[in-house]
Parts: sequence; structure tokens; C-alpha cells
Amino acid sequence: MIHEVDVALRALIERDAADGAQVEVVFDAPTKEWSSRRNVPTVDVYLYDIREDLRRRERGLVNEYRDGQVAARRLPPRWFKLSYLVTAWTQRPEDEHRLLSTLLACFLRHEALPAEFVTGPLGELGLPVPVSIGLPPPEDRSFADVWTALGGELKPSLDVVISAPTDTGRRFEAGPPVDAPVTLSVGGTTDWPPRETRDGAARRAVRDTPVPVAPAPSRRRRARSGETS
Repeated sequence: MIHEVDVALRALIERDAADGAQVEVVFDAPTKEWSSRRNVPTVDVYLYDIREDLRRRERGLVNEYRDGQVAARRLPPRWFKLSYLVTAWTQRPEDEHRLLSTLLACFLRHEALPAEFVTGPLGELGLPVPVSIGLPPPEDRSFADVWTALGGELKPSLDVVISAPTDTGRRFEAGPPVDAPVTLSVGGTTDWPPRETRDGAARRAVRDTPVPVAPAPSRRRRARSGETS
């Protein structure tokens, strides 16, 4: 993803800012040793910070379709902010300012990187790659700190931030499509009906069964036994 953004930035600067001039576009750290070796007009696009853009994080899953049916589901892409320190290097400050002005106008004309310059896996996502320029730095970082870390002197620069989507690579195959209606069955168990149902039915059967009554003894049997009527 980072390499694809570098390629797109180089192509955009060479087309809209350099405008055929002999300006070299590099991605080196602008240290003192590096600047002392520059002898041609140069635009340095130094990547100094990478952070996730949490405002663009999405939840859930994204469906992938094949022949009109869901074939798989994947996590949505994660977005990362690539912060570039863009500086101009010439023999005179006036020329540097003029080149910086051209670069500023170049980036202001584009809300996102031109689609024709976005290639590779980044281009395959088919999503815009937003560009912002000149935003205030985060509270935990200043441009002076960046120059101090590089060991160089503070120099006019443009802060260009690219929000690039990145595929997480997490994909889940979907099951086969349902081609028959759902049916319900009560079979497939030896414990049917449930025990509590059987016990309740047994209790009701015992309760509802009539109790047999012995027949009354006949008169002859009563006389034989000495009973009187």
C-alpha cells in the first residue's frame, strides 16, 4: 500500500508541479548530510508518520458475490494516514518558495489521488484515496520535533496526508446456497414425548381410570353364612 502511494505521489508531482522542468522527486530523509549533496532542484517527499485513521474504521462484514450469490464475506478495509513532509531544494530560497507554491496548488486541485495513478492492490480496492494538505499536526507532535529528529534545520514545508485503504486479508467462505424450503421434523430422538409429558399423561391415566367394585353377596350366600336380611 505504501509503495503504491509513493508511485502515485511521484506521478502527480511530475505531471502537475514539475511541468516538464528538471526537478527530481525523491523520498529520502532530509538530513544535513543528504542536503549537502543536492546539486539539482529537488522535491523531497519524506514519509515520517503512519497512523490508523480511526474515523474511517467500519464494522461488520462485506459480502462478495459470484453469479449473483454470496460467495464469501470479508472484513472491510482499514484506513491508514500516511504523513509526508514535502520540501523543495534549490540554490535560492526564492526558487524554493516558487516550487512550494506550485506544489501547494497541485495538491489543492485534488481531493484524492487521481485514479489513473493508483495501481496495484491499492487500485484493486476501487476506493478513493483522499488527500489533505496543511492540516495542524497532532498535539503530540510538531514539525519542529520532526526536524530535530532528523538533525537538520527547520525549513518551509508542506504536510501532505494520504488516507489509504488497506485490505486486511481476512476472508470467510460462505456456505452453499439454500435450494430447498426449510422443513421441520420431530423425529430423530428416542425420548419422545418428553419424560415430563409421559409422566403427566400417566398420572392423568391413573386418575381417570375407574376403581372396580366387588359385587354384593347373594341372599343364599348370606343365609348360609348366618346373616339376616
